[in-house]
Amino acid sequence: MSHSKGQSLVAIKRLDPRHGQGIPEFLKDITSLSRYSHENLISLLGFCYQGDEMILVYDYASRGSLDRYLNSPHLRWSQQLGICLDAAQGLRYLHDPRGTHQRLIHCDVKSANILLDEQWNGKIADFGLSIMGPANEQQSVIVTVAAGTSG
Repeated sequence: MSHSKGQSLVAIKRLDPRHGQGIPEFLKDITSLSRYSHENLISLLGFCYQGDEMILVYDYASRGSLDRYLNSPHLRWSQQLGICLDAAQGLRYLHDPRGTHQRLIHCDVKSANILLDEQWNGKIADFGLSIMGPANEQQSVIVTVAAGTSG
């Protein structure tokens, strides 16, 4: 992708309504990633909604998703621990009760939704099933129907 600072690689996600990826999931991804910025969250760079097309443009995570490496002998224990800590820091940021932003509950944290950059840094992605909660409260209750991946 070309931009004012040069060129960079991006990831493009084209949502498909036939697979449960409709307007609500598209809008949740946009609103979630527009409000929250953290080194352990994937960044939304842009989107397109024209006719039936729903396209999201993200930072490129060159190593793909964590699920591709779970049984890999090449992923060292220290790297695995670092990725776990990265995901935990991203979730802490989203859930932080002292923050000024609304809490965001991801609802679909799994290895396929943790992306890895060139340095094996973990970044949480895919906020289509997430829900918002109140901010600045030590305790709160959010009631919702079950969502996410079975199992």
